Amino acid sequence: MDESLHSWLLLGVFVAAALVFLFLTFVSAPYGRHRREGWGLEINTRAAWVLMECPAVFGFLAVYFAGDNAWSTAPLCLLAIWQAHYVQRTLVYPFLLRTGGKPTPLSVVAMGFTFNAVNAYVNARMISHIGSYEESWLTDPRFLIGAALFAFGYSLNRGSDRRLRNLRAPGETGYKIPRGGAFELVSCPNYLGEFIEWTGWAIATWSLAGLSFAVFTAANLVPRALTHHRWYKDKFPDYPKDRRAILPFIL
Repeated sequence: MDESLHSWLLLGVFVAAALVFLFLTFVSAPYGRHRREGWGLEINTRAAWVLMECPAVFGFLAVYFAGDNAWSTAPLCLLAIWQAHYVQRTLVYPFLLRTGGKPTPLSVVAMGFTFNAVNAYVNARMISHIGSYEESWLTDPRFLIGAALFAFGYSLNRGSDRRLRNLRAPGETGYKIPRGGAFELVSCPNYLGEFIEWTGWAIATWSLAGLSFAVFTAANLVPRALTHHRWYKDKFPDYPKDRRAILPFIL
C-alpha cells in the first residue's frame, strides 16, 4: 500500500509539472513584481513564504524519521543536503526579503504548500524507506557528482539572491538592473542555481522521486524566468541585449 501511494503521488508530480509549465507559459504567477489584483485574499509575504515552505522542512522530517533506514549513514547525508536548502529557504530567507510591502495571494501559498507537502513525502519516503542506500553509496560517482552539483547550485542561488536584495537599501522600493556575477549572463541566476541544486539531488539520490522534483523545478522556474526577462526588457530600455533569461547563451 505504501509503495502504491508513493507511485501514484510520484506520477502526480510529473503530471503537475506538465500542467504548471503550460499554465505559466501563458499566465505569470501573481506574486512579487508580477503581483496583480483578482487572486483573492492576500497575506504578508514573509508569513506566506514560511507557511508555503514549512512542509519541506517539518513534513520531510516527519516522513523521513518514520522510515526503516532513517538512521543509516547515507540517508542521513541525503537528509542533510535537503535540509541545507529548505531550512534556509523557510526560516531565514523570508526574513531577509525586502518586499516593498507587497502581499502574496493566499491561493499561491495554498498551491505551494500542497506541492511541498507531496514533494516532501515522495522524496523523504524514497531516501529513508523505499530506496536502498548503503554506506558505500557515499563514494559512488553518482552521489559525489550530485552532491557537487547541489553545492554549486546552492552557492549560485544564495549568492544571486543576495545580489538582488542588495539592489535595495532598507525601506527602498522599486527595481534596478541587477549587475555582477552570473547576472552578467542571465536575468535569473537564482533560478538557474535552484534548478542545478535539484538536478544534483536527482543524481545524488538516483531516483524517480529526485527526477520528478528536478522536472517540476524546471517547469515552474523556466517560464517565470522568461517572464522576468521580458519584464526587465520592457521596463529598462538599456537592459543588456546579450543577457539570456536562465540558461547562459541559450535561453
